[in-house]
Amino acid sequence: MKLRRTKMKETVNGRGKFIKLFIVRTGIVIVVFSIISMIIVKKLYDSNFPRFNRPEFSTEIKYNEISKNYKRSSFQFPSGKNQLQGYIYGQENTKGLVVVAHGISAGSDSYLPQIMFLVDHGWRVLTYDCTGSYDSEGERTRGFPQSILDLDAALTYIESNKELNTYPVMLFGHSWGGYAVANVLNLNHKVDGVISVAGVNTAYEIAMEESHNIMGPFSYILAPYISLYQTMLYGKTASFSAVNGINRSNVPVMIVHGDHDTRVLFNGSSIIAHEDKITNKNVRYLICSKEHHNGHGDFFYSDTALKYGAEINKQYLELNKKYKGNIPYEIKKEFYDRIDRLLINEVDFEFMTKINEFLNKCLEK
Repeated sequence: MKLRRTKMKETVNGRGKFIKLFIVRTGIVIVVFSIISMIIVKKLYDSNFPRFNRPEFSTEIKYNEISKNYKRSSFQFPSGKNQLQGYIYGQENTKGLVVVAHGISAGSDSYLPQIMFLVDHGWRVLTYDCTGSYDSEGERTRGFPQSILDLDAALTYIESNKELNTYPVMLFGHSWGGYAVANVLNLNHKVDGVISVAGVNTAYEIAMEESHNIMGPFSYILAPYISLYQTMLYGKTASFSAVNGINRSNVPVMIVHGDHDTRVLFNGSSIIAHEDKITNKNVRYLICSKEHHNGHGDFFYSDTALKYGAEINKQYLELNKKYKGNIPYEIKKEFYDRIDRLLINEVDFEFMTKINEFLNKCLEK
C-alpha cells in the first residue's frame, strides 16, 4: 500500500513537472514568435512609408510653369517635431478656403491641376506637404495616421490665423488625404464641408489589405502585431475610423470612389465599402464607373489627357527597352522636357464641376 502511494505521488509529481515544462516552453515559443513577428511587421510597415522627395523627372505640372497666372504665398507650420511647408493660392478669392490633402508618395504640387480649377472657380486654396513629403521635414512619411496629425496641425494653423479663420473651411483629400479629411472629423475642428476621394476608412484596414497583397493568408497571423505597432506609433489616433468621424460631425461629406480602384479596394478598405454604417444624412456618394475613369485617380483627368498619357507611357517603355533599363540622364531629361504637362494633366471638367457644385452647396448649410 505504501509502495503504491509512493508511485502515485511520483506520477503526479512527474505530470506536474511536465505541465510546468510545457507551459514554460510554450511561453518561450510565444515570446520568440511575438518578437520575430514585430520585427517583420516593423520592417514591412516602415518600408511602405519612406520619405518621398520631389522627383526630378515627372509628368506633374511644375509650379514655375503656371506661376504667372496662379500666384501663391508660402508659409510653414509645425506638426509634431517637424516643420511642414504650406502654400496659399487665390488670395484674391473670398468665397471660402479649400484645404487640399495630398496622397501618399506625392506632394501638394501633385494636385496643381485641381488647385488651378478651384482657384478659377472662386476658391482660396491652402495646400501643404505632409511629413516626409516633398518640401516638408521628416525622415519618413511614417504611416496612414500621420496624415490625420498633419491635417490637424494645418487646421490648427488656420484657426490661429486672423485672416484665414474668417472663411468657411472645406476639406478636399485624395487617397492618404481622403483618409485624413474624413478621419480628422473625429477631432473638434470647425469644418463646413468635406470631399474624400478614394479614401480609406481605417489605418488598420488598409494595412491589412496591403499586408495580404504581400503575404497572403499569413497576414492574418500578424494582424495583432500590425494593430499593436500602429498603436505604438500613434496611440488612439490609430484607432480612428472615417465612419465614426463622419457620423459624429454631421458635416456635409461627399465620398468619391472608382469602382475599379486597385489601390484602395472599392469593396475592401474604402470608406464607401462601409456605406451601410454611415448615418450622417448630409453624406453624398459619387461612384466613378466610366471605363478608364474608374480607378484610383484617373477620373481626375480628361479623355484627351489620358490618351496623351498612354502615348507618353508607350514611348517611355520603348526608350527604356532600347537602353535596357538604363536610360542616359540627358536623354531622359530631353524626353521629359518635351512632355506637354498642361495637356497630360488636363482635368475632367465634368468631374471637377461636380466637386465644385458640392462645395458651393456646403456654403448654403
